Amino acid sequence: MNKQHNYTQTDRLITKITAWIAGIIALALCVWGIITIYNFYNYDETNDAQVESYINPVTARVSGYIKEIRYEENQQVKKGDTLLIIDNREYALQREEGEAGLQNAKSQVSVLESNVQTASKIAEVNSAQIAAAKAKLTRQQQEYERYKKLYDVESATKQQLENIQSALEVAQSDYQAALNNYQASLSKVNDSKSQIAPVLSEIKRRELMLQRNQLDVSYSVITAPYNGKMGKRTIQPGQQIQVGQTLAFIVDQETGTWVVANFKETQLKYLQAGKQVEIIADAYPDIKIRGEVLSFSPATGSRFSLLPPDNATGNFVKIAQRIPVKIKITDNSNVVGLLSAGMNASVRVNKRGTRS
Repeated sequence: MNKQHNYTQTDRLITKITAWIAGIIALALCVWGIITIYNFYNYDETNDAQVESYINPVTARVSGYIKEIRYEENQQVKKGDTLLIIDNREYALQREEGEAGLQNAKSQVSVLESNVQTASKIAEVNSAQIAAAKAKLTRQQQEYERYKKLYDVESATKQQLENIQSALEVAQSDYQAALNNYQASLSKVNDSKSQIAPVLSEIKRRELMLQRNQLDVSYSVITAPYNGKMGKRTIQPGQQIQVGQTLAFIVDQETGTWVVANFKETQLKYLQAGKQVEIIADAYPDIKIRGEVLSFSPATGSRFSLLPPDNATGNFVKIAQRIPVKIKITDNSNVVGLLSAGMNASVRVNKRGTRS
């Protein structure tokens, strides 16, 4: 009889505990259902979102052998920090050769300018000789005319007239020679001046070549283009590189980090530029990050694919398309600095206050 009584009390206790557990579960399900229904009517979300940043390659602008590498993987760098140095001895020799050629061309200009001055002085001398020769010719012409009159009246001999005539011819030759020398000196001046222009052009060409050589020397030192964080290192000292070769990747931290969320086209009615959203990164599920809708893609993601779908092929199946939405992170919490490009995230938007 006591055993029967004890069994009944135990049964009642189990029943009571079971009822309490069932009540708690039912209450939890009710709360979960209410929260789910509330979120369904007030919020819309997508888990197709990724953290994005500008990741740019660091490329070589000259070829050569890597002399020194001054960064490590995942290292923070500042704008202007030296990342690596390329052996630039060949480019330095080309620069010195260009400097020597430029100096030689400038020396040629100095020589030509000196030749112009010398030829100008010679032309001045020849001009003075023309005046002297002309005066001598005039005097000999007068002397010849006087002796010619004397010879006509038989007051002078024929030999005297012939001597005066010979002197006149010599004076005429000297005058013509002076004129020719003056013209030759003027031509030499013009020739020297005409030679200056090509040399000046050569100087300009050599200056440009020297600037190119100086650029090549400067390109042998590769620096960080902005504040950022280096990616994986795949090069070693002594390795030969080519022009345009990618040497490293750097994540731009000056432009910040944003999220690209791919919302279904049926969810766009809840979005508009400037609308506040809530971001939850998969890496930090307990932290809510505030964001703001910045812009919408001009086309669906499938339109930017390598082979965009063509609905006119005859086997059309309607599928809800997704529109990439760029979201600016407005939260200043420490977790934002821990976000890396490519991380998965979820974005939730409040349906209230949507566009009309």
